[in-house]
Amino acid sequence: MAFPFDINQLFPERVTLLDQTLVAENRKSTERPDLLAHIVTVIDELGRASAKAQQLTTPITSASKLQSQKHQLYLLKDVESNRGHGMVVGFLKVGYKKLFLLDRQGVHIEAEPLCVLDFYIAENFQRHGYGSELFDFMLQHNNLEPVLMAYDRPSAKFLSFLAKNYWLTQSVPQVNNFVVFEGFFLNKTVAQLRKVPLKKPDGEIKPYSVMEREVVNQEQRALPWPFPLPHSPQRSVSSQSSNSLSVGSSPSRVPLQVTSASAVAGNRDNSPQSPLTEHCRARRTSQQGLAARCSLYHWHLDTRAVGLLDRHTHAR
Repeated sequence: MAFPFDINQLFPERVTLLDQTLVAENRKSTERPDLLAHIVTVIDELGRASAKAQQLTTPITSASKLQSQKHQLYLLKDVESNRGHGMVVGFLKVGYKKLFLLDRQGVHIEAEPLCVLDFYIAENFQRHGYGSELFDFMLQHNNLEPVLMAYDRPSAKFLSFLAKNYWLTQSVPQVNNFVVFEGFFLNKTVAQLRKVPLKKPDGEIKPYSVMEREVVNQEQRALPWPFPLPHSPQRSVSSQSSNSLSVGSSPSRVPLQVTSASAVAGNRDNSPQSPLTEHCRARRTSQQGLAARCSLYHWHLDTRAVGLLDRHTHAR
């Protein structure tokens, strides 16, 4: 891909690595603003050409996206082309992604591998070994094997390239757009794999322990009328001293006993009263006294009205 400026001056190495600063790895800064503008132009043109080759509606590689993301872009050039000014052959963009993958057994695995995000070689440079040269440079730079990488929506041509040059043919089906191959899950150190814990099924909610439930049952039996009694009969513990909650020990079970109403009433009268019980009883007593006073007041008014009516009748 030719440009109206000197590519060799812009990218001094055959393979140049660019990051979010858009500055080559061997250069600490870009002193000339026009050189930075030329780099932006090259990246944007390569992104549009890659999107067109993959039949994408919008480019997935641009200078602005590279600046906002921690990705790396490897750019390959041909030094002798374009009358010694150089031409851009293609690029390869990689970056780390946190993925949730499935192995052959269907186990969910959380991994953060290095992923191939975009790969493009200009049409007039294809089938000349430039693609494998660029890909090998990236592998050596990261000290990585291609089987330990993930590939984002690879095209049929890219899959053919991986099968021909790196013998990657058996892929593990995934539910997302990434493709991984067999052998990816074997090296847990490089691929940074860890199993995702299974979600526990929603079971019965048990807010109280055995001792707490026993205390609640005693308070319910001590509630004054007209609070209803619990409908289900209570379990009794064979020994008051055997309330251990350690592993391997549990309260012994005895046949359920249904108590009579008189026994319940006696138990209610003899049981110690809690502050809540006293408060409820005092409130109920005050309400009953208020109702009685209201009834007496209404009776007094009715009697007074009858007396006034009789007095008016005798006066006539």
